Amino acid sequence: MSSNQHSTMTHWIRSVLFAVFLPCLLAGCAAPPVLYQGLASSPWLRPNPQDAHGHLPFYYAAAGTRWASYDAVMLDPVVIYPGTDQQFGHLDASDREVLARCMQQAFAKVLARSYRLTSRPGPHVLRIHLTLTGAATTVPVLATVKQLVPVGAVLGTLKSVADKPSRMMGSVTYAVEIYGGADERLLKAFIARQYPAAENVPASLGDLAAAETGIRKGAESLPLQLQDQAVVRAGGQVAEGR
Repeated sequence: MSSNQHSTMTHWIRSVLFAVFLPCLLAGCAAPPVLYQGLASSPWLRPNPQDAHGHLPFYYAAAGTRWASYDAVMLDPVVIYPGTDQQFGHLDASDREVLARCMQQAFAKVLARSYRLTSRPGPHVLRIHLTLTGAATTVPVLATVKQLVPVGAVLGTLKSVADKPSRMMGSVTYAVEIYGGADERLLKAFIARQYPAAENVPASLGDLAAAETGIRKGAESLPLQLQDQAVVRAGGQVAEGR
């Protein structure tokens, strides 16, 4: 391809993507997570001042927790949030079940790397309760664009056009509640929102692909939350705890 042809193609790609994403950018990102009133931890959750990008908008951490004293995890079955403030939109019940199973498997797989999984509470056991509270599917337009233009050009343009989820990009929201010891005291709780990176086009193709990618990202970041004096910011960065 000549330089002129390449320039023309690049200009056309940008024009197409601009037309596709402009309405989303003007409308803003998809609705952010809310403080779901049906969660057991909702009285303790507060807006998270360390969250600049909306990945962990609500957060609670008990003072003085010695995370290193826990060597086992009891992972509850994932609950699909039934409250009227859920954020599933038009996602049907079967798709919610698919995401819940994906969540159970992904979190169990990651936790098993560092903890003994158990079905019984105990003094050195963390009980982790996961609640799937919402999800958004991906609008198929991205698949059409991928078929029409070179992948590399799409990736480069997406990086410059969208660094946050739009109404066309899928995402997942969920709550994590972590209890510890024989008395199962609430040690930490947070509401999270995850979605693929803008350049991860394959993860955004397919109705549930983006939400499933978000679930896996959330699972990978959870062990960072189980460390002394650590708070996970957006993107998996660790900052000193409050």
